[in-house]
This record gives sequence, C-alpha cells and structure tokens, in this order.
Amino acid sequence: MLANAHTARIYRSVVGGLGTLIVLIGLSLVPLPGPGWLIVIIGLFVISSEFQWAQRLLHFVRVNVERWTQWVMAQRLWVRWTIAAVTAAFVALIVWCALKLIGLPDWVPDLAIFELLTLR
Repeated sequence: MLANAHTARIYRSVVGGLGTLIVLIGLSLVPLPGPGWLIVIIGLFVISSEFQWAQRLLHFVRVNVERWTQWVMAQRLWVRWTIAAVTAAFVALIVWCALKLIGLPDWVPDLAIFELLTLR
C-alpha cells in the first residue's frame, strides 16, 4: 500500500494501536448495557484493514453471530422470550452491581424503589 517500508510499518502500528484501543474500550463496556460488542467488532474492522489474523477473527465472529441469530429465530416463541428475559435479568444485575459500587448520582430523585433495591 505505502511505497516507503518505514512509513508502512508506522501506519500498520497506528492502525493496530487504534484498533486495539477500540477493542479494549468495547470489552470494558461489554458487561454494561449498551453497544459493547458492537464497539469490539468496530475495533476488529479497524485492525482487519491491515492484519490477516483480524480478518479471520472477524469472519469467525460474523459466521457465529449469524448462526446464533438463525438458531434463536428458529426456536419457539417461549424460548426466544426466555432468552430475552435472561438477558434482561443479566443486564439489570450488572446495572444494579455498578450502581451499588459507584452509588447513585446526586441528580437522581429520591424514589422508594431505590430503597427497596438497597441503592440509597
């Protein structure tokens, strides 16, 4: 791609470093509700522009996400609802743990539910 070998090496290092940073940020966000896995995949896209191993890993992820989606969609409705409920319960547990650790922000109003959840 780049004619100068030194420049190409620097470019690959920058792309690899930026992609790795994006992947690490995504991985740190995975347990929280939000786009953690999406950010990891975006980081893999960045890295895969320069590294063959990342292209293979991205292909593996893409294939397995498609398999998982097809498997879930082929299940009965109660199975899909159960998967959704377990996922929602897991996310709620992670949010509760995070709020228990860091506490509720000051701008959150005093509601009885927070006392029931032992967050106040």
